[in-house]
Amino acid sequence: MSKASLSKDDVKAMLVLACERIIAAEPMLSEADRNLGDGDHGLGMQRGMTAAKEGLEAGPVDSIEKAFNTVGMKMMSSMGGASGAIFGTYFRNGGKALAGNETFDAAGLAAFLKAGVDGVKQRGGAAVGDKTCVDAMEPAAVKAAEVAGQSLPEAIQAVAAAADAGKEASKAMVAKFGRAKTLGDGCIGFPDAGACSVVVIIEAFRDFIAA
Repeated sequence: MSKASLSKDDVKAMLVLACERIIAAEPMLSEADRNLGDGDHGLGMQRGMTAAKEGLEAGPVDSIEKAFNTVGMKMMSSMGGASGAIFGTYFRNGGKALAGNETFDAAGLAAFLKAGVDGVKQRGGAAVGDKTCVDAMEPAAVKAAEVAGQSLPEAIQAVAAAADAGKEASKAMVAKFGRAKTLGDGCIGFPDAGACSVVVIIEAFRDFIAA
């Protein structure tokens, strides 16, 4: 039975699942990063989401905002480097957009994704087409805004598909940031590792909501 909306405890459980999915995806994420960079993205994300999972499971969450904020803070403090700052910002900024929300529905999903990607773009300066995590985050946010009036299960299906399409589109791009920038056309054919992480997270949300 899919979930029409999520309580704060549901959101906590959904985020724990996202943490577990990223932890399990470390080999895939590390391989994606080895194709374009120094190969440490998977281990960094695994470390950040392990800390986030521990933070979430340390006790009850006070609010939906606090659940997302816990993930962001733990990622920032445990990962270091660009990915910690970027994904920490994503969850913290997204969480702030949900302040006062008693439930998490399609409109809340849209608010989270827009505030999250806006924070990431402001912090890192990347845009769609630069072969970064933004190539999955932005299409997800745009789609979420389009389907904000639908049911949460319908909305998250569309959003997950949009994120995956963005990740796939990144394969054809030449990187403008990070170590991959030095590869020039050698980047082509490989997806951005950060975009891969975004897809894992959003697909975890989709699977939790659909269950």
